[in-house]
Amino acid sequence: MSKGYGKSHASLRVWFWRALRFFYTRAREVRAIAKGLVSTEHPFLAHIIPIRRCNLACTYCNEFDDFSPPVPLEEMKKRLDILADMGTSIITISGGEPLLHPELDDIIRHIRKRGMIAGLITNGFLLTQKRIEELSRAGLEHLQISIDNTMPDEVSKKSLKTLDQKLELLANHAIFQVNINSVLGSGVKDPEDALKIAHRAVDLGLTSTVGIIHDHNGQLKPLGPREIEIFEEIMTLSKRSFSRFNDFQHSVARGKEHNWRCRSGSRYLYICEDGLVHWCSQQRGYPGIPLAQYTAEMRHREFYTAKGCAPMCTVSCVQQVGILDNWRAPQNLKPQPMAVPAAQPALVQIGQARSDS
Repeated sequence: MSKGYGKSHASLRVWFWRALRFFYTRAREVRAIAKGLVSTEHPFLAHIIPIRRCNLACTYCNEFDDFSPPVPLEEMKKRLDILADMGTSIITISGGEPLLHPELDDIIRHIRKRGMIAGLITNGFLLTQKRIEELSRAGLEHLQISIDNTMPDEVSKKSLKTLDQKLELLANHAIFQVNINSVLGSGVKDPEDALKIAHRAVDLGLTSTVGIIHDHNGQLKPLGPREIEIFEEIMTLSKRSFSRFNDFQHSVARGKEHNWRCRSGSRYLYICEDGLVHWCSQQRGYPGIPLAQYTAEMRHREFYTAKGCAPMCTVSCVQQVGILDNWRAPQNLKPQPMAVPAAQPALVQIGQARSDS
């Protein structure tokens, strides 16, 4: 490998543009947090799905299929416009595997055009130097890959062996920020793998976090003693990312209930490929309202609605959003069916409806 700058051997040009985008994005993130602290009337983070299909089939995952078509670009733009008009600060694109969407770069450009921060969660298998450079030009600001093990197995192919070259490409060519998330918990055979993955990420100059894999219902199982030791060590490597605001993970790791106020359906929105609003990826089905018909009054009610799944939740992005409001606005409402406003047109459904949706 040719000599470059820093741990990653990236060129001076990449370092310059990476530093520029890093400080610009950090400034926007600080403004978003300030806005979120001042007002509770807008979503802070929306998780949007442009395609449910995935090129992998990890056995623990319940967020993919192998047949869904991509959501058309114009429909994605309409949904992003609605989110922008709500005042949403951050958009995270996921799937499925979002890199399978043929117009992903245009989706990212539209997010940036509407003044929102653009993030992407991918399994990384489809990344090449050319694709990384295209994502950089499109304006992507954050990318995360979760790696499950050091060697591929029957549970997951997302291994350090299969993805290490992709990590080197990201370290050398990405203008955007890259986080590598190692995992512990359900389905992980060797917890030592998480430590190796985390150190490899840091050695490449990337940020590293650790997540605890939920079971098929999105709920937690306590870690063993050695797993907790590994978890605590990896947590010390997370100082360069806003994801370090994750004290709740200490409760999650020990299988303890976490006392917090879930603001899903309000400050956090999960928009599925059919354009429906859900609490999160693990509670799909409620409220199940088309985004175009999801009113400010509905968001207001969900802000004050206590979620029964919250104490044992492992969905870290929702918990991080909750930090903005855990100190205020007690939740004293219970979930109830929401009536769809009859006067507004429904979103067009993309593709055939599935029996499990």
